[in-house]
Amino acid sequence: MNPRRRLMLGTAALAGLRLPTALAGSAAPLSAEERALHALNRLGYGPRPADAAAIADQGADAWLERFLTEQLTPRLLAAPAALSERLAGMEVLQLGQAELLGRYREAVKAAREARREQAQGGKPDADALNAVREQVRPLLAQAATARLARALHSPAQLEEVLTEFWFNHFNVFAGKNAVGVLIANYEHQAIRPHVLGRFRDMLGATAKHPAMLIYLDNAQSVAADRPPRRTVANPQRANGLNENYARELMELHTLGVDGGYTQRDVTELARMLTGWGLEPRKLLAGATGDAFAFDPRRHDNGTKTWLGQSIAGAGQAEGERALDMLAAHPATARRLAHKFAQAFVADEPPASLVQKLADSFLTSGGDLREFTRVLMRADEFWQREAFQAKFKTPYQYLLSSLRALDLPLANPQPLLQALSQAGQPLYGAQTPDGYKTIAAAWRNPEALTQRVQLAATLGQRSGVSAERLGSTLGASVSAATRRTLASEPAGQQVALMLASPDFMKR
Repeated sequence: MNPRRRLMLGTAALAGLRLPTALAGSAAPLSAEERALHALNRLGYGPRPADAAAIADQGADAWLERFLTEQLTPRLLAAPAALSERLAGMEVLQLGQAELLGRYREAVKAAREARREQAQGGKPDADALNAVREQVRPLLAQAATARLARALHSPAQLEEVLTEFWFNHFNVFAGKNAVGVLIANYEHQAIRPHVLGRFRDMLGATAKHPAMLIYLDNAQSVAADRPPRRTVANPQRANGLNENYARELMELHTLGVDGGYTQRDVTELARMLTGWGLEPRKLLAGATGDAFAFDPRRHDNGTKTWLGQSIAGAGQAEGERALDMLAAHPATARRLAHKFAQAFVADEPPASLVQKLADSFLTSGGDLREFTRVLMRADEFWQREAFQAKFKTPYQYLLSSLRALDLPLANPQPLLQALSQAGQPLYGAQTPDGYKTIAAAWRNPEALTQRVQLAATLGQRSGVSAERLGSTLGASVSAATRRTLASEPAGQQVALMLASPDFMKR
């Protein structure tokens, strides 16, 4: 029988091992080993063989207490030398916003000149055009490689899953205009430094980053009575007020769709944020540094009525005041608490946990370290009902597979292609709401078939035995699954374990 066909049949047999709902809802407390694995799967991207060995050596309880403490203070966790060296060699992490936008500007200019030459009957210099384009293309590939390398090898696993969560919350799409060349800088400057900091700081950093200004069009938003102009971010002329960012700022980033605002509030907030854009001098050849600038000439300085308050014209301070109010709003606390609990605990999170998180957010002033600590110490996080209750996204499935097999990130391109085929290309969510974290978004026949194929490929590459993989995954693989695997050919057991319902959950 064809090995791939046999693997599909074996996976179908494993699929029948799902526990009935009544048994899955058992209130039996998690064992020490299950708690350790639960932490690795929810607060990281799953166990590696070294993690399993450390748990066995130190004892699960002692290992877990140390893990929870260290993860909240990632500076205590030194990155492996190989990871640090790899990241240090990536140009995209060294370039500033102005330099990155310069790369994009040169590529656009070359493409425009090539099209003009074609229109005039000439033949463009394809080599010259490709040479310029090749200055841009590697930047996005480097950004993706850096993300995967950190998620795979960094001991600060909590920092990595939080970076994924908050990037997704403040999503920007790499395929829009200059956003692709700015992605790494956006993640490095606007997201990563704040995942265990204050929400207001992250909110402000994303609001001022050129990737967000371009993606949601605030860079081209001007007061109705101001003259439009072209920018490198958007060669088309700006045409008055643009409400895209103001709408998503309230609907997605803070209050939520049911947060009590109106369409007039969207318009008034957009007026408050006019002038938040890019510094023209930073778009010229040879420019360096950050590209954000407030332009009072483009700002609507009239009085606004927003969220029931009268806001007098005050330039950039209007937008800062809006961010202050949104970051401290109870509706923002509720929305973030529900989304956080949904991503890390259950698709339908316990109301008690959501309330704890919302209360923590408000009383701490949006301290995300305390917000995360409350989640990690909450009884609801450690209940039996939460254990393996989440279905892995394609990104989580890929990383947990690589970590369990202890595979290096030698060539990331096939892995990035696998993510695209699975419907979750890295930095590829086109809409501002990012990727879903619930099972309904990812658990379908086509997606499961793709995972089986990836499991077969990775299993063949790894050379890891089923016994070693089973030891790494420990209690997260049920006894029933292990019995079924034991009856399958030895050469298929690793792939079948990766393709099992047990491993697809976390």
